[in-house]
Amino acid sequence: MFAIVSVLAGVLVAGLFVPYAGLAGMGSKAAADELNSLPTELATPTPPTRSTVYMADGKVLAYFYDENRIPVALNKIAPVMRQAQLAIEDHRYYEHGALDVKGTLRALVRNSTSDVGTQGGSSITQQYVKMVQIESCQSKGASDAKIKKCVEDAKAPTMERKVRELRYAIALEKRLTKDQILSNYLNIAYYGDGAYGVEAAAKHYYNTSASKLNLGQAAMLAGLVQNPDANNPMNNRAAALDRRDVVLNRMGELGLATPAEIKKAKQQGFDTKAVKSIVQGCVGTRYPFLCDYVRRTLEQSPSLGDNVRERNTMLDRGGLKIYTAIDPKSQDLAQKKVSAFVGAKDPLISTMNMIQPGTGLIVASAQSRPVMGSDKKKGQTYFNLSAPSEMGGIQGYQAGSTFKAFTMAAALEKGIPISKKFNAKSPYDFTGRTFDTCDGRGKVYDKWRVKNSVGHSKTIGMTEAAEWSVNTYFVQLELATGMCGVTKMAEKTGIKVGHQLGAKPINIVKEYQDKPSFTLGTAEVAPMSVAEAYATFASGGIHCSPIIVSKIVDRKGKQLDAPSANCKRVMDEDVADGVNKVLKSVIYKGTGTRALVRDGRDQAGKTGTIDSAEAVWFAGYTPEIAGVAMISIDNQKKPFMKGKPGFRSHGVTGYRVPSTGRYLEGSGSGDSGQYIWKPVMEQYFKSVPRTKFEEPASRIKTGKKVTVPYVGNLSIAAATKKLEKAGFDVSTQYVYSNRPKYTFLGWSPGAGARVSEFSTVYKLVSKGKDPAIARAKAAAEAKKKADAKKKAEDKKKDDKKKGDG
Repeated sequence: MFAIVSVLAGVLVAGLFVPYAGLAGMGSKAAADELNSLPTELATPTPPTRSTVYMADGKVLAYFYDENRIPVALNKIAPVMRQAQLAIEDHRYYEHGALDVKGTLRALVRNSTSDVGTQGGSSITQQYVKMVQIESCQSKGASDAKIKKCVEDAKAPTMERKVRELRYAIALEKRLTKDQILSNYLNIAYYGDGAYGVEAAAKHYYNTSASKLNLGQAAMLAGLVQNPDANNPMNNRAAALDRRDVVLNRMGELGLATPAEIKKAKQQGFDTKAVKSIVQGCVGTRYPFLCDYVRRTLEQSPSLGDNVRERNTMLDRGGLKIYTAIDPKSQDLAQKKVSAFVGAKDPLISTMNMIQPGTGLIVASAQSRPVMGSDKKKGQTYFNLSAPSEMGGIQGYQAGSTFKAFTMAAALEKGIPISKKFNAKSPYDFTGRTFDTCDGRGKVYDKWRVKNSVGHSKTIGMTEAAEWSVNTYFVQLELATGMCGVTKMAEKTGIKVGHQLGAKPINIVKEYQDKPSFTLGTAEVAPMSVAEAYATFASGGIHCSPIIVSKIVDRKGKQLDAPSANCKRVMDEDVADGVNKVLKSVIYKGTGTRALVRDGRDQAGKTGTIDSAEAVWFAGYTPEIAGVAMISIDNQKKPFMKGKPGFRSHGVTGYRVPSTGRYLEGSGSGDSGQYIWKPVMEQYFKSVPRTKFEEPASRIKTGKKVTVPYVGNLSIAAATKKLEKAGFDVSTQYVYSNRPKYTFLGWSPGAGARVSEFSTVYKLVSKGKDPAIARAKAAAEAKKKADAKKKAEDKKKDDKKKGDG
């Protein structure tokens, strides 16, 4: 044993250049040479620190961390805490160098001659070196197996590890002061139960700060460092208190506390119920799905790293301060109204999303299943029911007639004015109709008959068609505009089509440019993207991607680039003004009137109900805010599972919501508009000014005037082609004439007429003589004969009277 001690002492002391160097002769010199050959630079970066997410009111929404740590300066740590830690770990810390020779030799002797257990002899500096090396293992981003091996090597009870650790400690004490090393130690040490560093430990166990710890609390925390798992007071309260008393006794021996103070401190208990747990991540936070949206947003932020792994590392270890635009008042109100209508366990899904036009800032995003978790029986979910798939959403929902706004916008962009009229008869057979796609002409090959839900059957313009959501009008408008323009309008305003998890995002233009049912809202989309698109109209044609993070600051106070909304103009302001004018009429005079907030401000909106009423929507906005409320069936739950007993083929119409007792009528205005959108907006409007939409230019309202070209010298097919090429819509109109049935009669309006651009030119075809004219002629002949007969009878009577006289 003497030889072992002598060699080790020679190795260690020679490296420190203290008087004991000759203890082990030549063996120690060789060992010292080995020691001096080791690298001396040990990187001591700031240890991993938790990142904090703040809401718009400055309150904390969530913490992201691998290790729950809050670094603080040494002067922010109570002196009694520093004393307690040194008392139990290294009471002569300020008196010796990197190595406490006396302590090391004493530990070696006791550990070699006793079977009671081992005693440590490492100084605070040496312990700190080991902690740094262990932390370095965990921050390399390697596999779990490699991290485990690295940590084992850093803890290995070998002479090689001890010598290397000492060499680093010697160099460290030349570079840092004793106070700096102690500060680093107290901030990196693990205090059990997920608390790293003394500040996090103080908040966790005692709901206080490190600067306010008392003697008993300090002794408890100081005692945990040696074996934080075995002495964890949450799992082994007795062991933790015993260890605390050991620390207190040692402080008494060193004269750091009086007997009375120690007695009082020992009487302090430990209340596990008072422990303040810090939620890691989003589950269990106030708004878990908004929190998750923040996380996913930052995972795509280049300022946090070159790839997702680096960005996650920065989030969990970088001590960032993340500021969001989440407005708790709006969020709470939206959640209250959604949950008052649809409960978490109901076989329905409801959402309400609010986005600020011109900035893209998400103000609120509520869903009927607000608790993040895996217990489906309690109505929990991990899906953000509003978001697109890449942001944690699911496949999406058909948005119904809210999509007519994109057809309208594309038409106005092309030059088709609000005044454009179509015969909105119902049903309307579109089988065989051709239309423009991005790849050329397309055609409706299958039999397709479209009906109106409101029974319009006359020739109407765009405003009336929107007010009553007339299907046959908007399909004709879509075909006249071209599917390429309509789908591109939806894409550039922000519409995101849902897709299966893990699948590639769906390109809305490629997928739907050949499907004229698009204007009826057959695509399954994310509710938040509908709010995003309507915010584009509200802003006058400026599209902004939804953003939730407004600022990022690193732990050094440097501001990092926050994700950009990439706001840019995607349509002329006149086009947006035209859409706003028409949709304003919808909420004031049409299907959206029950959602109208009557406070004198301009509002616009569109209802949406899909076939079989499987989902009902209301998308409404002002220049200050765009909001979309939606209620949909959950086709994974009875009674909305096709093929299962009790299946409801008419969706939500007449359905009584189990948890709330509400009856759904199956309309966007009457359900989601009246009971969710309206009350949320009523409250929100109190905090924003009353402003108005701009009046669109005359070209948007009535179009520019053009001349109908001469086509009299062409065949009907060639004339039709020429007229369509000039931008006119060509439609057949059957009229009565004296010409035989199906005879071509000419064009109306005729060549040279001045009409609005993109007007309809009718191909007039005879449907034979007007039966009303024939009936009128026959009636006239009958009347003539009757009159003649009566006249003859009257003459006969007169003649008879004369004869009698």
